[in-house]
Amino acid sequence: MKMLRILAAATALCAMIGLTPASAAGYPDHPVKVVVPFAAGGPTDVMARLIAQKMSEDLKQQFYVENRPGAGGNIGMAEVARATPDGYTILVASSSFVVNPSLYVHAPYDPFKDFAPITLAAASPNILVVNASFPAKSVKELIDVLRKNPGKYTIANPGIGTTPQLAAELFKLELKLDATSVPFGGAAPAIQSAIAGHTPIAFSALPPTSPQVKAGALRGLAVTSAKRSAALPDVPTLEEAGIKSQQSETMQGVLAPAKTPKEVVALLQKEIVKVMAMPDVKAKCAQLGFDPVADTTEEFNAYIKKEVDKWGKVIKDAKIPQIK
Repeated sequence: MKMLRILAAATALCAMIGLTPASAAGYPDHPVKVVVPFAAGGPTDVMARLIAQKMSEDLKQQFYVENRPGAGGNIGMAEVARATPDGYTILVASSSFVVNPSLYVHAPYDPFKDFAPITLAAASPNILVVNASFPAKSVKELIDVLRKNPGKYTIANPGIGTTPQLAAELFKLELKLDATSVPFGGAAPAIQSAIAGHTPIAFSALPPTSPQVKAGALRGLAVTSAKRSAALPDVPTLEEAGIKSQQSETMQGVLAPAKTPKEVVALLQKEIVKVMAMPDVKAKCAQLGFDPVADTTEEFNAYIKKEVDKWGKVIKDAKIPQIK
């Protein structure tokens, strides 16, 4: 009788946390919702659908994407933070996940307490570009132009709180450059403004910018990653251009609500690592301008802490107003 009471108590406890021993062993036994905190069609949405399709095929259960855009990604991220931690709601997030806690006065989630990191699936560097007719063919020449013309030039970016905007602020801070950052409502209008010469310099995410660089409408001066991008192998890194400690990227990270069973997190991490190693997924990533990463949960957790701290400092030092 005592053993039966113990087993009954254990079963009740599992039910309370939303996952019974049987369902843990058989996960997933019904469809899994993959929340994307942005509108359909963007890089994060494309990446999430690619992962979801492969996971559905491999685990013989549907992984379906649900777009929950708004408030710089906060709406979708907060929804996952509050979801039942049973492995049936997961998040594919961009770099707003690590920026928003410092950018917003009252971010509706805690990146450390509310989530269980699964893996950094992929990442894409940002890129520094100039209009094709701009009088600078290298980062060094750009710095010289800006220093000789303080306050004259503007630098476009996709919007407040995006890593390209913060990369531009870091670039100006570290090199003591006087140029005005101009945030746009997305990468497309920022790129078009740079092509037209209205804001002849731009920091942008690589995926939407590389076609314009390849076409010659923009000149790529540097990518912000540790190594060159396969999408634009002729464009040097900032470090190769002599600018150190300014790496920045747009991440594609997968997370679950905090207290999701460790066995489920481990299974999801293992499956996503497998997906990101598939030749057709690697080819699609290269086409999009992303490099597969697929690290461990521990590595991703350390990455999140580093990025939150780094961008929090940039937001403070650049005096970027917090959003209420």
